[in-house]
Amino acid sequence: MQPTVAGILMALLSAAAWAISTVLIKAGMRDKSPVTVNIVRLYIVSVLFAVILGITGRLHRVLSLPPLLLGIAFLSGVLGFVVGDYFYFHALRRMGVSRTVPITSTYPLWTMLWAFLFLGRSVSPRVVVGAIMVVAAIIIVKRAEEKEQADPRGFIYALLAPISWSLAILLMDWLTGYVDVLTLSGIRMIFATLAISTLLPRYLPELKRITPGELLLLAGAAVSGLLIGQYTFVYSVDLVGSEIAAPVSAINPVIASALAVVFLGEKPGRRIIEGLLLAVIGVILISTA
Repeated sequence: MQPTVAGILMALLSAAAWAISTVLIKAGMRDKSPVTVNIVRLYIVSVLFAVILGITGRLHRVLSLPPLLLGIAFLSGVLGFVVGDYFYFHALRRMGVSRTVPITSTYPLWTMLWAFLFLGRSVSPRVVVGAIMVVAAIIIVKRAEEKEQADPRGFIYALLAPISWSLAILLMDWLTGYVDVLTLSGIRMIFATLAISTLLPRYLPELKRITPGELLLLAGAAVSGLLIGQYTFVYSVDLVGSEIAAPVSAINPVIASALAVVFLGEKPGRRIIEGLLLAVIGVILISTA
């Protein structure tokens, strides 16, 4: 299989895994704070990755990595899974999946901007058109939120999430030239878990109140979004670069919104649907440029 085809397939697989994870997270949050939810899923996936790295004999590679690479991997993990997801979860609680996902799906736009500025990647006119469509989608969703009297803070959270994710992806893209895919996927998760552990004392009482059902849902979200989704995404970035992997994976709002309507009973309005479709067309243009 050609590397480009394999890379696109991996990006699509990551999109499907993220979509499933989004719905499971929304269902499992209930009365729990976003930070508590993130702590649970990061600990679950870090244990799984530690076992996988041990079984595959990669733990010694982690210990032999230069401090600079470890530091950048730490920063990438924190930006992606602590800072970015903090904003994302708060947006989910305030606005729901079908309203949050079209906005957070703009991370390819930001990723391409950083790749152009810092990695020297080219940007074609088709990419510019796609970017304009994605920005238009944000405006449509924003106006719909104002009309529906949604909490404006949710929109801000939803916008900050993709910016943080895109910076994490940029650093990860650079790291794929020095660290193998599985090792990189694992250490980013483990570093993110170490960073979020500083919040354990504050959220311990809430963690103790997590029910077995909630734990099961969050475990499913961890395996789907952080184990399968992130591994396939890092693999895709390694094969085709973040400027292709990011926009292709952004097709996940179609899957996530459909699942939200079917399983969570959400009913997005006309403008939300228009924004969603516009965002998807935009990222498709970007990915095929």
